[in-house]
Amino acid sequence: MFNFEGQVVLVTGSGSPRGMGRIFAQKFAELGAKVVLCDINQEGIDANVKELKAAGYEATGYTGNLTNEDDVNSMVDDIVAKYGRIDVLVNNAGISQKVTVADMTLADMQRIFSVNMFGLFVLTKKVCEVMKKQNYGRIVHLSSVSGKRGGGVFGGAHYSASKAAVLGFSKNLAREVSQYGITTNCVCPGLINTDIWKSMSEEQAKPVIDAIPMGRPGEPEEVAAAIVFLASKEASYITGEEIDINGGSHMD
Repeated sequence: MFNFEGQVVLVTGSGSPRGMGRIFAQKFAELGAKVVLCDINQEGIDANVKELKAAGYEATGYTGNLTNEDDVNSMVDDIVAKYGRIDVLVNNAGISQKVTVADMTLADMQRIFSVNMFGLFVLTKKVCEVMKKQNYGRIVHLSSVSGKRGGGVFGGAHYSASKAAVLGFSKNLAREVSQYGITTNCVCPGLINTDIWKSMSEEQAKPVIDAIPMGRPGEPEEVAAAIVFLASKEASYITGEEIDINGGSHMD
């Protein structure tokens, strides 16, 4: 099960040295995929690609702005020219900002949506063109528990709104592309053990942890496991779905 030999997997937001995107790319590489890392952080991409190659995996890196259609089109065209296909897209790139609605500006709202929703749209649309020609594809979007329950972990209302938008976009897209053998699903992580969590003070962290029945943050590897499943051939009859990964902090 979960064999990605010969498959090409594109993971956005994978340039952080300790972020979830790096872990996602590593997990797919371990399962035999040719991984493509994408981030606006050139130094981070170079380091993570180098690490994967040193471990014997096939990895390629791209930098660019996902909200820029020219950057996106160039990247996807290059990937297809190199590998001939894109089997899996993991839309992990995203930004956040902790601010109240009272202090939020229109520019704040536009900046968050620009990356979390508009950039996701631009890339997904382009990759779907490739997947339709293949009659196969797996798309996994990173939403958030904040998009389902309205915050409570990190980030403002604009972050929650952008992540809720991702859920609606994914479900509608599923109705459009399922006939081409493409599935599109979301994972909704809660508090995960990344730099954002580690930057919180003990006073900030305690109420968040207290609201999690499991009493701890999740690990990036636990999110990766759900993404791998949704991206696998074994998940061929699952589309338009969302998986909560939050230790019980939100239950539908």
